[in-house]
Amino acid sequence: MQIILITTLVIALVGLVVGAALVFMSGKFHVEVDERESAVRECLPGNNCGACGYAGCDAMAAAIAAGEAPANGCPVGGAPAAEKIGAIMGVSVETVERNVAFVRCKGSCDVTHNQGNYIGIKDCRSAVLSGLNVTECGYGCLGFGSCQAVCPENAIRVVNGVAVVNRSRCVGCGLCVKACPRNLIELVPASKRVAVQCSNRDRGPLVKKVCSAGCIGCTLCTKQCEVGAISMNGALAHIDYAACVQCGKCAEKCPAKVITPPAAS
Repeated sequence: MQIILITTLVIALVGLVVGAALVFMSGKFHVEVDERESAVRECLPGNNCGACGYAGCDAMAAAIAAGEAPANGCPVGGAPAAEKIGAIMGVSVETVERNVAFVRCKGSCDVTHNQGNYIGIKDCRSAVLSGLNVTECGYGCLGFGSCQAVCPENAIRVVNGVAVVNRSRCVGCGLCVKACPRNLIELVPASKRVAVQCSNRDRGPLVKKVCSAGCIGCTLCTKQCEVGAISMNGALAHIDYAACVQCGKCAEKCPAKVITPPAAS
């Protein structure tokens, strides 16, 4: 009985000593936390996608609270999150339009084909690293779904051999942009519907040989644009989204129908 009492007292004494040490150490190494950081973190969506340039939402919140990142720095949260964060930080926030992903390729299985039966890992990056030119078009979508695999919102799917974005679900995180080894995906303002669905930089005859839906570099679209928003990047048409007024005249004139009209989904 005496042994039990002594053991209990020793354990209690050790507990008191350890507890006192923890209290002392917590006070000595206490780090002040900016209450605004926690408030900002509550406004962020929690995707932890890294689209803002930081490791995750926690890092982004800390940067905003420290004044190292703008209140509207989260592309996923968009204007609603930016307004709340601006109110917390006591700053005015410029409205930033939501971006959505756009796949610059129209090369479905109906208009182009694979050069052979690829039997490697069904991943676009792996296919490119293999050194083989899997598809007839060396610029087009491989269709193995690397972009689909990384999308946190299930907003992108491979349909008939080419990636297709559901604009209503896309939050503009940009993970698919980073995942595409052929750089076919770009982020565009959600209000912009006119875009060139091709990335082939070859001349017309070479394009048509590998894809019947590719841009042939005829320049008819550039001549139709009254605001100079569309130009040629080599043999490939390119649209300046900031200047485009969405009239759709370039889409109407395009003989290859590779430019999406304003009403396209």
